[in-house]
Amino acid sequence: MRFDRIRLRNFKPYGDADLSLSEGVTVIHGVNGSGKSSLLEACFFALYGSRALEGTLEDVVTNGAEETSVSLTFTHEGTTYRIDRELRVYDDRVDHRCTLETEAADGPARDGARAVREFVTELLRMDADAFVNCAYVRQGEVNKLINATPSQRQDTIDDLLQLGVLEEYRERAGEARLGVEDVRTAKRAVLEETESRIERFEDRDLHATLSELETELEEVTDEIDHYETQRETAERTREEAAAVLEEYEQKRETLAEVEDDVESLAETIREAEAEREDHRDSISDARDRIAEHRSSIDDLLAESDLETADAEAIERRRSELDEREADLREARTDAKTDATGYRNQARNLAEKADDLEDRAADARAEADDLEDRAQEAESAVEDHEARIAEIDAEIEELTDRFADADGVDLDRGEAADRLAERTADRADLRERIAELETELKNARDRVAEAEELLAAGKCPECGQPVADSPHANRIDEDRDRVAELEAELEAARDRLSDLEDEIETLEGLADAEDRIAELEAERERLVERIETRREEAADRREEAAAKRDRADELREEADSTREVAAAKREDAADADDRVETLEAELEAVTRRRERLATIESELESIADLEDRIERLEEKRDSLAELADERRDRLAEKRERRDELREAVDEDAIDDARSRKREAEEYLENVAETLQDLSDRRDELQTRIGGVTGDIETLESLRAERDELAETVAALDAVHEETRELESMYGDLRAELRRRNVRTLERMLNETFDLVYGNDAYSHIDLDGEYELTVYQKDGEPLEPEQLSGGERALFNLSLRCAIYRLLAEGIEGATPTPPLILDEPTVFLDSGHVARLVDLVEEMRGFGVRQIVIVSHDDELIGAADELVTVEKDPRSNRSTVSRTDAAAAGALIAESNDD
Repeated sequence: MRFDRIRLRNFKPYGDADLSLSEGVTVIHGVNGSGKSSLLEACFFALYGSRALEGTLEDVVTNGAEETSVSLTFTHEGTTYRIDRELRVYDDRVDHRCTLETEAADGPARDGARAVREFVTELLRMDADAFVNCAYVRQGEVNKLINATPSQRQDTIDDLLQLGVLEEYRERAGEARLGVEDVRTAKRAVLEETESRIERFEDRDLHATLSELETELEEVTDEIDHYETQRETAERTREEAAAVLEEYEQKRETLAEVEDDVESLAETIREAEAEREDHRDSISDARDRIAEHRSSIDDLLAESDLETADAEAIERRRSELDEREADLREARTDAKTDATGYRNQARNLAEKADDLEDRAADARAEADDLEDRAQEAESAVEDHEARIAEIDAEIEELTDRFADADGVDLDRGEAADRLAERTADRADLRERIAELETELKNARDRVAEAEELLAAGKCPECGQPVADSPHANRIDEDRDRVAELEAELEAARDRLSDLEDEIETLEGLADAEDRIAELEAERERLVERIETRREEAADRREEAAAKRDRADELREEADSTREVAAAKREDAADADDRVETLEAELEAVTRRRERLATIESELESIADLEDRIERLEEKRDSLAELADERRDRLAEKRERRDELREAVDEDAIDDARSRKREAEEYLENVAETLQDLSDRRDELQTRIGGVTGDIETLESLRAERDELAETVAALDAVHEETRELESMYGDLRAELRRRNVRTLERMLNETFDLVYGNDAYSHIDLDGEYELTVYQKDGEPLEPEQLSGGERALFNLSLRCAIYRLLAEGIEGATPTPPLILDEPTVFLDSGHVARLVDLVEEMRGFGVRQIVIVSHDDELIGAADELVTVEKDPRSNRSTVSRTDAAAAGALIAESNDD
């Protein structure tokens, strides 16, 4: 895998940044706090989202910004991918959008933070934690693995090499084995219970019991059949007698019906005659009412200016009234329209006058507000002038510090550069002191060892007796060297104390320079504001005068508008009077039309009454014909009644009643007997069913027993398989770990030998539990914690690089890995150890690591770079920028640094 390009917008200290990365070694260089580590954190965040952050999503958004975006382009196994992440901060939440795309036409695409993270984890075969433990040595975590416990180190490396999956499989196999044991135990218990139930059923001899019950059931069934035959005979006798009685009852019912018909027909004839008399009275009443309606019409004709009450005259008169009404309504509408228009005009004019008055008041208020704002601007000018005086006094005081500084001769503007020079001198001096202390210790040890040999009579150079050695006087040179080193060390410490004092003074002067720059910038802003405020005050007073003039114009226009509104109200009153007159005329027209309608109603009533008389006369004729027909039917019904009275035989009826009673008594008695027999038969059938069910249950239990026996046997086999599988995964993990430990130990010693070859250390031992031991040249073992700070840092870097190599080469061939990323690896290293780190980087390149990214503010690492990325932060905007430089430019930078 290789990072190709990272683009940032509003990410931590970066406003906008766009950086391309290539294969080889890239050093990201810059002073502390410039934002170097943020570039790598952005790459890590692009891959794994919030899982890559130690804080929250809000923490990566630049202060003062509401959204941020990160875009990472990388190549993996020949395919190019691009991940885009966007964050938008709201009041109480952060909206996180993420997409992944590829240039391949049929390549995968993902949408959503979780989907992208899962895809990257699967693609690289490592999650965020594995990425940090394998390829990304973050700032301050260089000693992470050496400080970890053996179990933590074991878990970390096992997870990186996918051995944790084998442990997970072993645990799953163990859980499966326990689950099979639980199921097998349960099945065995069920099998034992099933066999016990089978024995209880077999002891009851169910088939013999079933045979006895079936014989008894057959006897009861035969007896039931006999009684049911006798019952059917009795039922037929009862039905025959009932038929005779039913026929008698039907004749009597028919007789009663015929007698009812005779009476009903006689009554109907009487009612028809009465109805004909009622119709005759209604006809007479209708003729009287027609006379009344004609009299009313004569009175209405006199009031309506009509000569005759015919439809043509009425319609002609109605047409005249309609035309008159239309004219009156049109005139009334016009009058109402005029009145409404005048009133609306008057109201609108009054509202306009009020609006003009309000606008005049607003203009006066705005003029007053402008006067106040002009006064505020003038007050602000006075405040700014007072602040400028304070700033001038403070600048003068700060400038005087440069003249008063003891032992420091420099002008304003030179403090920051001088401080950087003295800080670099202090670092060099501290390094020289450390070298002198080490060299002095070694010289003292040589003198002590030589004195011991001399005391024993041996030469300190070759160990031979003093009398035979030509080198006995070498100890004096070592003693002189000790004295020289002590003197040089004391002088260096004195110089360091002087540098510390000068640096402290320079830091105060550098702070004064920064403060003066801030004050001068503030003074310049205040001068600009004074001019702006003065112009603002003049503009506001001019606007206030214009507003007052406009208020006077609006007040005059309001008075004129109210006069026109009063005239419009008078016109509206005149129009209302015309409307009232026209409505009175319309009411008179309405009354005339109502009289015409009344005449028409009277004529319609006369026509309705004449129709009613005609209908009543037709009904009287119809009732007379119907009464004749009913008299003929009455005579026929009376003849039928007489015939039915002669057809009834009382002796046959008594005999049928006797036979029916005897049959019913037998049926009542036999029902109880049949019920007892039926209950007995049901009981026997129930018992037979129970025995049959028990037999079926016994057969089912036998089949279930056979099936359970097979299941238990199968579970025994599965249990054995899961036990073997659990053991296999455990053995496989142990074997793979042993092979990994052997390979990792070899790679670690190769790397460590490069770093510490021909030095005080012999080799490193890594046991099966990932316990680390360092051996000195004399074979003495050391724990890694016993190494010095720089040695521990290099030891950890060697271990991390060895793990990276092991993961890259794999157990069964090479596999693509992410770039090797080292974030501030020199934080615990002196200059000598930094040089060894450079050798380690070159060695990793030799092992085929395609891309190495190093973040450091140490100039010495630039020599190992193919490309140099420089990060700078603008102190005024607090924003960081990046720029790339190739290897040649990096070499020139190194040469320039060496010349300085």
